[in-house]
Amino acid sequence: MAEADAIDANREIAAQPRVADLVVDADVHVTPPPEFWAEYLSPQFKAMAPVIEHDDDCDWIVFEGTRKKHNLMQSQAGRSFEEYRNDGKISDMRVGGWVLDKRLEDMDHDGIDQGVVFGGGPLQTGNMDLYLDSFEAYNRWQSDFCNASSKRLFGAAFLPTVDVGQAVTMMKAARARGDVAVNMPAFPQSAEHFNKSESLMQALMGDPAGERQYRDAEFDPIWKIAVDENLAITFHLGARVVRYTDKTLFLPDLAVSKTPMLEIVAPMIFSGLFDRHPELRVGLIESGAGWMPWAAEYMDRIWFMQRHWTGCDIKHEPSYYFDQNIYCSFISDKVGVALRDFPGGKNIMWSSDYPHSETTFPHSHEVIADHFDGVSDEDKHWILAGCAQKFYGLN
Repeated sequence: MAEADAIDANREIAAQPRVADLVVDADVHVTPPPEFWAEYLSPQFKAMAPVIEHDDDCDWIVFEGTRKKHNLMQSQAGRSFEEYRNDGKISDMRVGGWVLDKRLEDMDHDGIDQGVVFGGGPLQTGNMDLYLDSFEAYNRWQSDFCNASSKRLFGAAFLPTVDVGQAVTMMKAARARGDVAVNMPAFPQSAEHFNKSESLMQALMGDPAGERQYRDAEFDPIWKIAVDENLAITFHLGARVVRYTDKTLFLPDLAVSKTPMLEIVAPMIFSGLFDRHPELRVGLIESGAGWMPWAAEYMDRIWFMQRHWTGCDIKHEPSYYFDQNIYCSFISDKVGVALRDFPGGKNIMWSSDYPHSETTFPHSHEVIADHFDGVSDEDKHWILAGCAQKFYGLN
């Protein structure tokens, strides 16, 4: 019997005792099997959609002349840590990643009341038109999934930044579908550096070496429409992408993937972006929280010392913008909870990361109990629900 057949990721999970009355999960995911592409891509691209080939131990994703093993790191929920594996069959995945009634059942058993969903996409292609269309294909599937959940799940659309005008159009479409956020690459994308091999990572990371920067006036229409449409802006991982298929690099990459998200918000703060758009809400998702009070304190210090010769004439010290405009989510971060009263430590949101490999499912309330021992009911409610409600506009 193959290893994949011996492990049932869809084994029944008993409901866990709750230690919090309301939990709004700030970061969960969906994992639709690749067949959805043929349904959701625009008509002119449907014939180009990936197809699946089945093997004894593994499914293969066939697309544009390549054949890759189906990766399972996006879906380890339902497995013990000892049962994790990098690749396998779609049947090895927990179906709550794409079957709504099973997802709601898992939420009930894990004590999760609402969640904000971050999907994926785009396709890894060198065809720019197909690439951009695949963003919206995935977003539409995700919105349909969330909209059928009776307001228990809310979507965060993935947004390309190749063209600002197109991004604004997509933001309006996302809001019309009921999405509550748009997720952007850590740095703006560059059409001149676009290629097939890097297209997927550019959706998350963008082009760190590109000339375009979010502090530039070019991107002001994006920030304006976010405020006008009450859309949160999120960044999911920063300028250091985890090489999740490499056993040697995976752990060190994961360890250093959090703090580089400061590379996103530091230029926004020092350039005065939040002075121009004081109501803008920016979330660093899956970033962890414990490093942010340190960053806020250090940025205050260097700004106070260096602002004159650099001409940095922002209206407030940097820590003000951390507490006014910047939010973050964490999965397991006792240090972040402990530092919640420091400048920069206020706007923190808990998440389960279901069904990814760092997920707390099905023991989320055990993690919550461990993190919030001795924390006031007011602070506990804020971190587990209130902060996410405010950031995503769920109220």
